[in-house]
Amino acid sequence: MTKYIFVTGGVTSSLGKGIISASLAKLLQARGYRVTIQKFDPYINIDPGTLNPYEHGECYVTEDGAETDLDLGHYERFLNVPTSQANNITTGRIYQNVINKEREGAYLGKTVQVVPHITDEIKRNIRLVGESGDFDIVITELGGTVGDIESLPYIEAVRQFRWEIGASNSLVIHLTLIPFLAAAGELKTKPTQHSVKMLLEYGIQPDILVCRTEHHLSGDIRRKVALFCNVNINAVIESIDASTIYDVPLLMLKEQLDKTVLTKLKLPLKSDPNLDNWKNFLGRLKNPTSEVSIGLVGKYVELPDAYKSINESFIHAGASNECKVRVVCLHSESITEENVAERLAGLDGVLVAPGFGSRGIEGKITAIKYVRENNIPFFGICLGMQCAVVEFARNVLKLPDANSMEMDENTTTPVISMMEEQKKIKNKGGTMRLGSYTCDLKKGSKAAQIYGKAQITERHRHRYEFNNEYLKQFEDAGLIASGMNPDNNLVEIIELKNHPFFIAGQFHPELKSTVANPHPLFVNFVAASLAHSRKINKK
Repeated sequence: MTKYIFVTGGVTSSLGKGIISASLAKLLQARGYRVTIQKFDPYINIDPGTLNPYEHGECYVTEDGAETDLDLGHYERFLNVPTSQANNITTGRIYQNVINKEREGAYLGKTVQVVPHITDEIKRNIRLVGESGDFDIVITELGGTVGDIESLPYIEAVRQFRWEIGASNSLVIHLTLIPFLAAAGELKTKPTQHSVKMLLEYGIQPDILVCRTEHHLSGDIRRKVALFCNVNINAVIESIDASTIYDVPLLMLKEQLDKTVLTKLKLPLKSDPNLDNWKNFLGRLKNPTSEVSIGLVGKYVELPDAYKSINESFIHAGASNECKVRVVCLHSESITEENVAERLAGLDGVLVAPGFGSRGIEGKITAIKYVRENNIPFFGICLGMQCAVVEFARNVLKLPDANSMEMDENTTTPVISMMEEQKKIKNKGGTMRLGSYTCDLKKGSKAAQIYGKAQITERHRHRYEFNNEYLKQFEDAGLIASGMNPDNNLVEIIELKNHPFFIAGQFHPELKSTVANPHPLFVNFVAASLAHSRKINKK
């Protein structure tokens, strides 16, 4: 029977439930168990697809085209296993499903209520992944903090679910905070006690407490927490602040979190976890032999989570090159023709990030023009590719009115146009070109050389595309389409001849980079930036 682990949070938000869940899953996976993680988000949006990145960070996209919470990125980066639509459920989707059933008459005229109808729908989604037969253990992370009004139906559903499947088939891990009061010079356990008391009021006794802390927990602190929260002392797990999220699995291994979990679930320990590759990655990450500075030109740079997957991809690619990647965030609105040389000075490469809307577009185009003309390695993603097309059209093809129809729907030179199937769509959520699509690579191109194969699949999230009416003009001038979708002939990758590294993709390669498999485009972009740095420093 599939075993279930529920991860809740208390005291405050942003304690890192996603990282703890991913780290535990990594340890269990390394012991030979088939593990997956799902995230339940308490907000009423159907999915994060329409949320502003300033509100919720990046929107992560799965292979099957689901727009999901960014924590699913952590799950995939740690486990190297794809997630799907079933791995992220929101309150909006729960209520939508229940209302649709009510409209269909599925409840036979009964009054539809939070209990049992909403809680039953939550439980159905918990079972959905577990009953597939593909996993031994399902970890379910509950978003929000215990005590939040919007989280109550999830807590009640977990209580019911545990009663239904039996105590030995599930457990609850409660992530909490042990704050350090500098004035008193001591750690305080009272917030944790109150958080657990609140869970108990809802009918749930946590089995394991993972305590976030800035200082090591003494034996006395652990005993106090165990006594007043009614857990075994070996179930009080220290989660001390780490220099990188990739340290956390090893810290949890040291705390024997995986052993405690398996013992409580009555599962065999199997072999010791094999984390050799993980440790090798950490060794390269923490002991770089060189350093590069790469500019990240975007419009949401004030919030690091807005480009979470890109930043993590640079960590993977940096470790692969034994190189520390120093990411310099540049707000595209701050870049002008007059200051571009100053703003990009000292950078070894420039990545122009994805996004939506016209704000900051001219700054992105100006940055691309500068790196193209000065042979600085360039990498464009989604909107970054579209900006590269517009820049090339304006400054090389001498089409001064060239633009994207997203920025100017009346442009006379729409080098980027809306896809035909998108023109009649009015609803914004979940209607873009989403998920994994095939791309054929042009033989002899830099893209084909980087991937080492003729056909690839990458994940997409966009409405606008390269306008093929202009393709011949671009290729005659040296900007070639090195990747094409074989089904509808859409341009997926462009690259510039006679440039050290000038590649852009309509897709989002950052969504497929993991610790075990750093994305080849990022790896090669970092390598090109490193070569540029060495060349400049020799002069």
